Amino acid sequence: MNQLLLHDAFFAAAARYPNRVAVTRGKDSRTFGELAEAVPRYAQALAHAGVRRGDRIGCWCDTDLDLVPLYFASAAIGATFTPANPKFSDSEARAVFDLADPRLVVVDESHEGDIRLADLNRSTAASGIDVEPVQETDGHIMFFTSGTTGKPKAIELSHRTDTLRALSSMSNLPNGPTVSMFPLFHMSGWTSATSPWLRGEEVVLADGADAAGLMEAIERRRAERFYAIPAVWRRILELDLSGFDLGSLRQADTGTSATTLQLLDAIHDALPQTTTTVTYGSTEAGGVCQLPFNDLHRKPGSVGPPGPYVFVRLEDGELWTKSPFLFTGYFRNPDATAAALVDGWYRTGELAEIDGEGYVTIVGRSSEIIRTGGESVAPAEVDAILLEHTAIADGAVAGVPHDDWGEVIAAFVVLHPGASLTLDDLQQHCHGHIASFKVPRRLVVVDAIPRTGATRQVQRRLLVERALKPA
Repeated sequence: MNQLLLHDAFFAAAARYPNRVAVTRGKDSRTFGELAEAVPRYAQALAHAGVRRGDRIGCWCDTDLDLVPLYFASAAIGATFTPANPKFSDSEARAVFDLADPRLVVVDESHEGDIRLADLNRSTAASGIDVEPVQETDGHIMFFTSGTTGKPKAIELSHRTDTLRALSSMSNLPNGPTVSMFPLFHMSGWTSATSPWLRGEEVVLADGADAAGLMEAIERRRAERFYAIPAVWRRILELDLSGFDLGSLRQADTGTSATTLQLLDAIHDALPQTTTTVTYGSTEAGGVCQLPFNDLHRKPGSVGPPGPYVFVRLEDGELWTKSPFLFTGYFRNPDATAAALVDGWYRTGELAEIDGEGYVTIVGRSSEIIRTGGESVAPAEVDAILLEHTAIADGAVAGVPHDDWGEVIAAFVVLHPGASLTLDDLQQHCHGHIASFKVPRRLVVVDAIPRTGATRQVQRRLLVERALKPA
């Protein structure tokens, strides 16, 4: 039986369309043929560095086109590509790499590790070390998510799982370029790119923080598909879009966090030639639900029905899901795996409702983990940073509902007598200790942090209620 191997699927696309542009960033680009030529060189360079099947390759780099051959070369030698957020502090990066235990860490000029990405690119070794045959159950890529205590959890996806995820979404893709707003440490950065690549289509890598730059990328590359989280769409819609030629765009999609009908209407009003779908999923589960364009008004607030091969059910109001796209467990963390996976079902941590037609609506979170702009943040990790500030006597954070981000991190603090604190002061304190997406966006000064009597645990639900009260 043929194995479902991601690099084989890529090489098949490259054999069909060697002269097509595969990936673009700014004015730089690579064709499928150029990438297919580079992958064996990268694979041999990794093998000469001691990487073998079953190892993990850490990657601590900003988005770069040379990450693409590294991604497929890792797959080709049976090693798990393990990217870390380039905005991580040294201690945050150390925590995830200590967990992943990589054979080596590939870095760019801005970070410290074992080998430079540029040196891999300059390698001329195309052979010399025999590579052990790869199996579809071998690990292919690893992503990190916050645990409830702030300690990272690692999610390793196999070739089979990642390939199935890519194949499952291919039918929804157009035949032209896709613009990706996600960086290449993020699951969405790779999943949004892999399906187009397997079809032989171009992926345009752009900076999600630069709304005008995203529109320029669509115009320059005549892109047909673009996905952005609601917060990025808000920034885009604040632009004068008449200054851009966006006539090539056919799909203008969104999801990840709360998506209002007003935002969806605004997208269609600004880009009337497009359709919009809303997608819901996670790193652990892959794609779970999708709300089609024709249902946006019929099912406002819903994330749609489950996709093909996906089962969902509610347990005490929590959404559970089962499909071939699920991860198999947290890397070297059996306790977390046992808590998340029950008889083949993944507990999403989302509170949901399912209507009579099977459409799912997310109504809240059953766990403390904050979901902000598609990222997961453990409150306890940010709490610890707050308490290091000299003006703060006690403090805690909670996720407050937000139309653009799903939730935003709000810091609730009790100040020492005579002390003062601004949000800017607090954010400056946090930067350098934690990644920017974990930094609080709101500051609320309170008289006391509500805690349970026996265990002194923070009652974050009460903090959220405090934040939502009218001023």
